[in-house]
Amino acid sequence: MSGHSKWHNIQGRKNAQDAKRGKIFQKISRDLYTAAKTGGADPDGNPSLRLVMDKAKAANMPKDNIQRALDKATGANGANYEEVVYEGYGPAGIAVLVESLTDNRNRTAASVRSAFTHHGGSLGTSGSVAFMFDRKGFMVVPQNEDAPLDEDTVFEAAIEAGAEDMQATEDGFEIITAPSDFEAVRDALVEQGYELTQDEVTMLPQNTVEVPEDKMSQFAGLIEELEDNDDVSAVYHSAD
Repeated sequence: MSGHSKWHNIQGRKNAQDAKRGKIFQKISRDLYTAAKTGGADPDGNPSLRLVMDKAKAANMPKDNIQRALDKATGANGANYEEVVYEGYGPAGIAVLVESLTDNRNRTAASVRSAFTHHGGSLGTSGSVAFMFDRKGFMVVPQNEDAPLDEDTVFEAAIEAGAEDMQATEDGFEIITAPSDFEAVRDALVEQGYELTQDEVTMLPQNTVEVPEDKMSQFAGLIEELEDNDDVSAVYHSAD
């Protein structure tokens, strides 16, 4: 039994790592698509794309995944993808915003609606929850345990770089920017030697809702099913 238990634990960790890696690749694919769609698929002439491709390589993202994201953006091989946003409510009335990239709206709509239904939620109409979110630049500067960073110093650096706000947490500092200022703030902080463990333009909820204990499993299942959907590029929610 101990041998089986050990294998089970190892397999469980591997599955968790694979899931985490899949979410990282999903985010990078979305960023590759956005950068290529905006500035073209040639990294030599598109600094934003070049930066994302560097992240993809650092994350050991397969070349096929990278090329697939670029093909979606350029319409190569007859690919014709469109961005569609779905809005709805999960268990306990938690707002959920789903961004998708699809070549078949009917297929994607059906699978997204099914995910909500399976887990005690409901798909809403356009505009039903989007107003509860703001698109913002978001980055995290981790705290340095060996040489702790001073909150006032980080705050001053972020604000001078053009950030809107900063929040200290147990693990570091969360910095918020306007989407248009995101790259400038990120580059300024990196040039000053700050490490960033997260940096992206995302959707942040204006208010959060605590998930009731008896709804946690349902809510987690909803988010997992949505994120596992190949057509879904990002999932945002108002859960605390």
